[in-house]
Amino acid sequence: MLVSLNWLKNYVDIDQLSPEELAERITKSGIEVEGIERFGSTATNVVVGYVESCERHPNADKLNLCLVNVGDETLQIICGAPNIAQGQKVAAAKPGAVLPGNVKIKKAKLRGVESFGMICSLQELGVEEKFIPKEFTSGIFVFPEDVEIGSDVTKLLNLDDIIIELGLTPNRSDALSMLGVAYEVAAILDVPIRLPQSSVRIVEEKAEEHIRVNVEAPDVNPYYGAFIIKNIVVGPSPLWMRNYLMAAGIRPINNVVDITNYVLLEYGQPLHAFDFDKFGSNEVVVRKASNDERMVTLDDQDRTLTEDHLVITNGKEPVALAGVMGGANSEVSDSTTTVLLEAAYFDGQSVRRASKDFDLRSESSNRFEKGVDPNRVRKAGERACQLFAEYASGSVLDGVVEFDQLDYDEKTVTIWTSKINERLGTNISNEEIADILRKLHFNYDQDGETFTVYAPTRRQDITIFEDMVEEVARIYGYDNLPFTLPQGGSQAGGLTKNQALKRQVKQFLEGVGLSETVTYSLTTTSRAEELVSPEVKDGLVSTVSLAMPMSEEHSTLRVSILPEMLASASYNLARKQANIAYYELGSVFVSKEKKITEQPEEKLRLAGVLTGEWVTHPWQQEKKPVDFFVTKGILEGLFDLLNVAVTYKQAKIEGMHPGRTAQIFMGDRAIGFVGQLHPLMQKAYDLKETYVFDIDFDYVLEIHENEPSFAVIPRFPSVTRDIALVVDEKIAAGDIQEAIAHAGGALVKDIQVFDVYQGEHLEAGKKSIAFSLFYQDPERTLTDDEVEASYQAILDEVTKKFGAELRGQ
Repeated sequence: MLVSLNWLKNYVDIDQLSPEELAERITKSGIEVEGIERFGSTATNVVVGYVESCERHPNADKLNLCLVNVGDETLQIICGAPNIAQGQKVAAAKPGAVLPGNVKIKKAKLRGVESFGMICSLQELGVEEKFIPKEFTSGIFVFPEDVEIGSDVTKLLNLDDIIIELGLTPNRSDALSMLGVAYEVAAILDVPIRLPQSSVRIVEEKAEEHIRVNVEAPDVNPYYGAFIIKNIVVGPSPLWMRNYLMAAGIRPINNVVDITNYVLLEYGQPLHAFDFDKFGSNEVVVRKASNDERMVTLDDQDRTLTEDHLVITNGKEPVALAGVMGGANSEVSDSTTTVLLEAAYFDGQSVRRASKDFDLRSESSNRFEKGVDPNRVRKAGERACQLFAEYASGSVLDGVVEFDQLDYDEKTVTIWTSKINERLGTNISNEEIADILRKLHFNYDQDGETFTVYAPTRRQDITIFEDMVEEVARIYGYDNLPFTLPQGGSQAGGLTKNQALKRQVKQFLEGVGLSETVTYSLTTTSRAEELVSPEVKDGLVSTVSLAMPMSEEHSTLRVSILPEMLASASYNLARKQANIAYYELGSVFVSKEKKITEQPEEKLRLAGVLTGEWVTHPWQQEKKPVDFFVTKGILEGLFDLLNVAVTYKQAKIEGMHPGRTAQIFMGDRAIGFVGQLHPLMQKAYDLKETYVFDIDFDYVLEIHENEPSFAVIPRFPSVTRDIALVVDEKIAAGDIQEAIAHAGGALVKDIQVFDVYQGEHLEAGKKSIAFSLFYQDPERTLTDDEVEASYQAILDEVTKKFGAELRGQ
C-alpha cells in the first residue's frame, strides 16, 4: 500500500513529525514501513506560464517559438514538444531554475534564436513515466484553465509529496485504504480524524425507474447496490485527484474511471462504472457463470468461464467478472453520458478463485480477497456519486437500487485488565485501557476491569481476546513493555537423553563424510508411496493428503524421507555436484485409517543417499566409487557407536535393486533397509548408481542404553588366524560369521571377511570365503593349544552346519 502523506493530511494532522519519524512510529505499532520515497523532485523557479503565442521556429521545422506569460514577465521560449499550442497553461522553468538531476536552466540560443527558459514535461520534473496520463507521456504537461499564472508548480503538481510504502500482513485489510491508514495514524499520534462528507445533490428522478437488481447467488454476493448518474461529461479529472492517484501508483485515465479509483483508495471499497447505454438491459443479474460461457474483459481477452465464477450480467450475457474486471461490452468511453455505478460486497474466496484462474490481479480483487468493510460499501457508492456530480457534471438519480442480505454486526470481544497485564507483564490501569480504546475509535462498555469491546466492521481481524491484547500492546507501545531475565536456579540447561543421542549420531555421520539435508515433509502423491520401508508399509493404510495444498509438488505428507532426498540429489547432480553423500534425521507420517479422521502417527527416521566417488586421491591415482559395502560400512560404524547389534538379510523391496538390497534387523524386529536403487528408479530421478539407507530411529532411541563403559587397554599379545572355507554359493557370509562367533567362544574378539572367491579351481555353485579371526585375553597370554582348540571347534561347527571345507584340502 502506497500512502501519500499530502493525501493523508486531509484526514489527520501529521505535520508535527518528519516522514521518517512517522514511519518509525507506524512500524513500532505493528505495520512495517518498507520504504520512503519522494513522489517528484522539488524544482526551483518553475511556475505556471500562459502560452500567449506559438509560431514555428524560423530555422527549424520541429521547434516552436513561444511567448510565455509567467506572471511578472513574458518570456520567449523555444519548445520542441509536439503538443505545445497557443492558449495553454504550462510548467515554465525560468532562467536560473534548477530541475531534478541538477539541470540548470540558462538563456540559450537555438538555431540562431534566443530562448529564455524551458517548457517542462512531467518527466523533466521528476515524475515516473508509468504514472503520467497517456496524453502527456510524449509531450509537455498542460494545466487546467483554472490555475493561476505565475503559481509555483511544486504544490500544484504534488512534487513535494512523500510516499510511504506499507508492508501489510493479510489480516490488516483495513490499512488498504487511506481512511484505514488515517484511523491507524490517529490512534498512534492521538489526534482527531476528519472523515470525508458525502452529501450528494440528487434529482427527483428515481433510480428504480431505470434499473432492477436480481442476485441469484446471495451466499457470495450478499450486497449489490446500483446507482444511476445521468448527463455525465467525460473529461480529465481535477488536478488534485490526478496527483493523488499518481502518488498511489495509479495512472489517471478520465474523470469517471479516476473517481472510482480514488474512492477505491480512499474507502478501500472497489466500485465499477458501466456505460448504461451499452449495458443492454434494465436489470442487473448476479449469478454463477455456466460452464464454457464466454466473455471479453476490459483487456480485450476472451475468457472461458466455469460455474465457479461469479459474473454480473444484463440478464442475457456477462458484463463483468465480479470483483475482478469489467467487460469490454459496457466499458466507459469518451461518449458515455449515463453511468450505472456498482457498489457491491463479493465473497473473497470467489474473487480469489477467478483472479487465480485468469491470472488477473488488481487493486479491486486484492481488497475483496482480504475483506472489505460492510459498512463502507454503500457509503463508497454515495461518495463516488458526490464526486461525479462535482467533477463530471453528473445528475445523480434519487435512491440506490439494492439487494441487501449483508451482516453489519460488530464482533464483540470481552477483555479484562488483569488478564491483559498477565499476558503482557505490565501494570496497565483500567483508565489506560479505556484511553487506548478511545484512540482506536472502538466502542465499549466497562464494568470495573471488564471491557466489552465492539470491534468496528473495518477491523475484521479483531475476533478474539488475543487480538485485543495485541491492540492494547501496540498502542501502549512495544517499547514500553517490561523485559526481564528468566527466573530460577543457577543450573544451566542440558540436553535430554534423546537429544544428546541425536547430536551424537549427527556428529558421527558428518565425521564420516555425510552432509545433513532438511527436505520438505510434503511431497507429491506419487512420490509419497515410493521407497517405503517394509515395516512401515505393513502398518500403512493410506497416505495423508492436504485438503487445500499450495501446489501439487507439496500436497501429501511423506511416508519415506528418501524421495525428496533423491530429488535434492538429482538437483545438485544436474549442477555438476557429482559426489553426493547426504543424511537426514526427520519425521514421516503414517496413517492407519483409510478415511482420515485422526492425526497421522509421526515416526522418526534416519535416511541417507550416496552416489558418485567415495574416495578420490588424484595424485595416487586412486578412485573409490560408492558401493553397497561403503554404505553398509557406515551403518555398521554407527551401530557400533550406539552399541547395538544388528543383522542384515537379503531382501526384495519395491524400488530397490533385487540383488543389492538388505533388510536390517535388531533381533527379530525389522528396523529398515540398505541397498542400491533399482536402475529404473535411478533413471526416473536422473541419477547414476545410487545407494540409500532408511532406519527406524524411534526404535533405536527406545532400546538404546546410554550407560558409560570403559575397557582396559590389553597388556597381553593377540593372535590372528585366517580361515578360508569353501561353501555352497547360496550360503550367506553373515550366517557363517555368526556360527564362528558362537563356536569360537569368548577368546574370539573380532571376525572379518577379507576375501570372497569364485571361479577357477572351485566347483560350479561353490565359493570360497576367507575370514580373519582375532584372538585375545585381556588377563593373560594365550597359548597355541588354546587358539588351536578354538580354531578346531570353529571348523567342526561350520563343517557340521554348512558342509564347509577348508580351501586347499
